[in-house]
Amino acid sequence: MSVLVLVLSVGAACCLGFGFVLQQNAAQRAPLGDFLSLRLLIDLVRVPRWLGGIALMVAGMVLGAIALGQGEISLVEPLLATNLLFALALSRHQTKQPLGRQGWAGLVLLAGGVTTFIVAGEPRGGTALTDPLRHWLIIGVMIGLALLLTTYAKRSRLSSGPVLLALAAGLLYGVQDALTRVSGQRFSEGGLAELFTGWQPYAVLALGVTGLVLVQSAFETAPLRMSLPALTAAQPLAGIICGVGFLGDRLRTDTGALAWEAAGLAAIVAGIVLLGLHPAMPKGVAPRERLPSLQTQ
Repeated sequence: MSVLVLVLSVGAACCLGFGFVLQQNAAQRAPLGDFLSLRLLIDLVRVPRWLGGIALMVAGMVLGAIALGQGEISLVEPLLATNLLFALALSRHQTKQPLGRQGWAGLVLLAGGVTTFIVAGEPRGGTALTDPLRHWLIIGVMIGLALLLTTYAKRSRLSSGPVLLALAAGLLYGVQDALTRVSGQRFSEGGLAELFTGWQPYAVLALGVTGLVLVQSAFETAPLRMSLPALTAAQPLAGIICGVGFLGDRLRTDTGALAWEAAGLAAIVAGIVLLGLHPAMPKGVAPRERLPSLQTQ
């Protein structure tokens, strides 16, 4: 594994984790009438803490994009999942909660799972598949699942809605990461002309904005412990599927390696859940503490 890819990926995870906490601090006070609406972003853009969180998230995405340009998505995505460690670190600073057994267990599972998956799978690059049907089938399934989850989230709203929205956003972000890598390859091959004549950069932008609305709506309606674990778990799984499915990433496929890879992914998800449910994660706020909508001012 390249040291540069490791540093870039962990740096991206740090920015994303801190950014998610700051965004949720602000989004939880937004008016509930903005749920799943672009008005939510308009309301939040007036909040300095939210803008700081977005700036950190953008920095994380840039670092992640550079990492994806240097390494395989199947390698970068598990490392990006460690953003929850940094989110918990900032949340502990805010809430003064001790790490405890749950926190240490989640930390060990997440870090151990990432290490196990990378060591067992030995992610390496290959030739991207040129079959457009396979590209669109995988991307279509991911986006279709995200749409289905969002539809159910609208109905459940304040019960399971935030978890479903976070899962949907994670799927979209995983696809966005895959298309970011494709966009980087196009830029390397032909510069800006080659980049902007393809559909991928525009899809990256559309997926980013849609995912942002979903994430902020999830942050708005529930504590971070309900939404962030689902988001953090879904993104790497979707990214790895895209990487192996059509970007040409290769993993070891002998029986022993597959067993350890599955165990690593299971440990990652378990660690994410334990850390995400930690008491240090920010709680929601009472309705009276929410920001007034712009339309009422």
